[in-house]
Amino acid sequence: MKHKKTYVITAIILLAALFLSGCVQNPDKADDQQTINENVTRQKIVIAIQPTERLDEISPRARELETFLESRVNADIEIYIPMSYSIVVESLRFGQAQVGFMSAWPSAISAKLAGTDVVLAEVREVIIEGNKTNETYYYSYYIVMNNSNVTKLEDLRGKKVVYSSLTSTSGYLFPVAKLVEKGLIAKPGQGQEADPREYFSTATTTGGYGPAWEALKRGQADAGVIAGDVSETLFREIQENTRIIETMGPIPSHGIVFSKELQEPLRSELINALMELNKPEYRNLMRKLVSANFVGFKKTNNEEHLEGLTSALNRTGYKLAEKLG
Repeated sequence: MKHKKTYVITAIILLAALFLSGCVQNPDKADDQQTINENVTRQKIVIAIQPTERLDEISPRARELETFLESRVNADIEIYIPMSYSIVVESLRFGQAQVGFMSAWPSAISAKLAGTDVVLAEVREVIIEGNKTNETYYYSYYIVMNNSNVTKLEDLRGKKVVYSSLTSTSGYLFPVAKLVEKGLIAKPGQGQEADPREYFSTATTTGGYGPAWEALKRGQADAGVIAGDVSETLFREIQENTRIIETMGPIPSHGIVFSKELQEPLRSELINALMELNKPEYRNLMRKLVSANFVGFKKTNNEEHLEGLTSALNRTGYKLAEKLG
């Protein structure tokens, strides 16, 4: 009887040991398993950013923002900087990216072609009527030198004008739309685009506001265009030496667009993380990467943010993909 009791006790001890061995894991193995599980469930969010500088200059700054966002969003964040505006739109259209940082014109095209939503509008430090302010919109202006005898846009027929870039919302699209609005050039027919050369003898682009200003200063053009979202130093220099003859706007600022593929809860997590960039201590992440005038973000939608831009596109007939091709 004593031996039988010993066998029972031994069996109970063995069963307990087997049970505990299945429930209690080596701590290192448990951590490894947790990491594996996280890697399996952790989604990837690709953010495509409209290029503003050379890739080798902007990439290190992009990694800083990646690290910031990954610390706040349960996803692997990859920032992708394509070679052109149109590739950002195509990346969103074909699911290679779920988020885009872009100016208003590509945002409108992306909404149309890729079904994206503008979820955040960039608040920038801009100059409106000579005063510095923070807004999600700004204005651009046709300007002439102080010693010019031109007083209004209607005086420039047959003259030379310089624009910043064919893909610039404020430096080309809105100024040409103003020509159509005032009846100085014809509204294009179906499938056609408005051409400022119908009114000016030459209409050239320089690739930016700085070079356009240099061309105007050197007398290579009779008029030019400047926007209120350039650096204050450049704006003040131009303001002191020129006169405004026509105003365009309000022009929507850059925005952040989300594709329909980006679902909750990651959608809200990313919005909340981006809104943290409004804090002064984090603001520099965007200033170094996208806009030196960045102040913060404001929640918005396609209808609210792109309304004025849609009218400008309708007037001119411009299509972003054709401009970039």
